Amino acid sequence: MGTFRYDVEILHLLVSPAHAYFGRARDGAADVPTSDAAEAEVVAGKGIVGDRFFGKAAHMDAAVTLFAVESLEAIAAELGTQPFDPLLTRRNVVLRGAELAPLLGQDFALESGGDLVEFHGGRHAQPCAWMNEMLAPGAHAAMRGRGGIRCRAVSGGFLHRGPAVLVSPVPLDPGKAREARLLRPSRLP
Repeated sequence: MGTFRYDVEILHLLVSPAHAYFGRARDGAADVPTSDAAEAEVVAGKGIVGDRFFGKAAHMDAAVTLFAVESLEAIAAELGTQPFDPLLTRRNVVLRGAELAPLLGQDFALESGGDLVEFHGGRHAQPCAWMNEMLAPGAHAAMRGRGGIRCRAVSGGFLHRGPAVLVSPVPLDPGKAREARLLRPSRLP
């Protein structure tokens, strides 16, 4: 595991058993039960217990989404709106102080509440067009390249809201958490 350690904060842990936006173009967003959990159980290879992506074959490599709240704050400022509710993005783990894009293709870990959970950064978490309705007009385009990352759970354990440590194999710049990134990770040899 990596040698770089960054103090971060887990602000939100979204767990929802159903999709609120997928396949809902005509009907509007679904009113689905969603919790902002104090802790969330992660199972290796399956994701977050109780979440809509847990154990789904099509999402095994991308069952957990991580998102930097600084990106959302920058988008609100660019669009000239009030701050957005991070839970409307439907990302599982909302962090403060974490540059995430360099973790694509990397194994990394989050330590929180005495637990360590390992992840593999799979791909960008692309925003859906619903962001224009749920956040503000223009949010969909503004969120491209900074919608977070989708990860595979490599080990199990619990994530806890509050102070945490991001353990990375590559150097990160937390000051860049709000910036847009290229949409494709570079290919590693």
